[in-house]
Amino acid sequence: MAPGHVFWAIFYFACLCSASLANNAKVNFREKEKKILDQILGAGKYDARIRPSGINGTDGPAVVRVNIFVRSISKIDDVTMEYSVQLTFREQWLDERLKFDDIGGRLKYLTLTEANRVWMPDLFFSNEKEGHFHNIIMPNVYIRIFPYGSVLYSIRISLTLACPMNLKLYPLDRQVCSLRMASYGWTTADLVFLWKEGDPVQVVKNLHLPRFTLEKFLTDYCNSKTNTGEYSCLKVDLLFKREFSYYLIQIYIPCCMLVIVSWVSFWLDQGAVPARVSLGVTTLLTMATQTSGINASLPPVSYTKAIDVWTGVCLTFVFGALLEFALVNYASRSDMHRENMKKKRREMEQASLDAASDLLDTDSNATFAMLRQCEVHMQAPKRPNCCRSWLSKFPTRQCSRSKRIDVISRITFPLVFALFNLVYWSTYLFREEEED
Repeated sequence: MAPGHVFWAIFYFACLCSASLANNAKVNFREKEKKILDQILGAGKYDARIRPSGINGTDGPAVVRVNIFVRSISKIDDVTMEYSVQLTFREQWLDERLKFDDIGGRLKYLTLTEANRVWMPDLFFSNEKEGHFHNIIMPNVYIRIFPYGSVLYSIRISLTLACPMNLKLYPLDRQVCSLRMASYGWTTADLVFLWKEGDPVQVVKNLHLPRFTLEKFLTDYCNSKTNTGEYSCLKVDLLFKREFSYYLIQIYIPCCMLVIVSWVSFWLDQGAVPARVSLGVTTLLTMATQTSGINASLPPVSYTKAIDVWTGVCLTFVFGALLEFALVNYASRSDMHRENMKKKRREMEQASLDAASDLLDTDSNATFAMLRQCEVHMQAPKRPNCCRSWLSKFPTRQCSRSKRIDVISRITFPLVFALFNLVYWSTYLFREEEED
């Protein structure tokens, strides 16, 4: 081989080696990201005020797909009818102006932390009362731009949302609280919100609420028409079931115990006036305090709630036990007055008989006694009455009516209360199943 040819062969080989070493050298992708961002977001190349084109570059509306991740639900307030939720909110749309070269698949996406650098949908929460972003330690927000122009916006926010409630079945009720998201200024001709396909709403595992259970959630659309146009809207309905065990322990069982304690006065002697009055008044005041405490934790609605029926009937039973003693006391005094009158009448009759016996002889007395005995034997026998014979075992002859009222109350009050419980639980549990 000629010396010139050898020289050119060595030179060519050296060039190949240097090119190979240059390709194998480490590429500074952060520097590449800066250049790409300056290229696609540079002055005069991208205007964040202009919305993206529609599907396939048409002049149709920009499509934004939404999904949310519910991190926690801190409270559900019955008085103010609102609930607080913390969630990660995500939006994704296609902006073909942001396409870039991914360097052979090595650059997966670009990351931004300033939302004003690119066009953003004007979404707002229509039933929001309060809300704030999270900025500890850094603002919890990011924007990812993918090579084909797709933009992902993610942010963590806390919201207090309105939740109108129907408390007719309280505390056996279920409540549906909504989260509504809509466009504020862009009509459906320019912007359309859609739920992300697959799994648009995610909930953190082991979500715990003090007095509620999240049974399920449903996604839907709620587009609204106004005199300025039609606006795209998304909503998710959260179905909460109230935990009944808390109210059973705190309200229903104590009310039952107060009603039963008020029945103790039926077994006390009718002469124990201080004991029976103190027991009746104490249970009545305790029941009234319990009722006012329950109503203080609820809004003043115009309809009757299930808990109102329960406390109202329990209060009526306690008040009825107090009135029963007033009736017993009146009957006792009436019986004593009647017995005194009978006693005086018997004394007067005895005095009359003693005076008449002095005028009659022994034979006439014997004849009168025989005639009276015949009259007694000739009277028709009375048919036995089961109720009277059963009730006659309890009262004494001196205070029959007052004792009889106590005996009847010992049976009537528990039976009526048991019947009320049967009707109450059957009615409201059946209505709860109907609403389901």
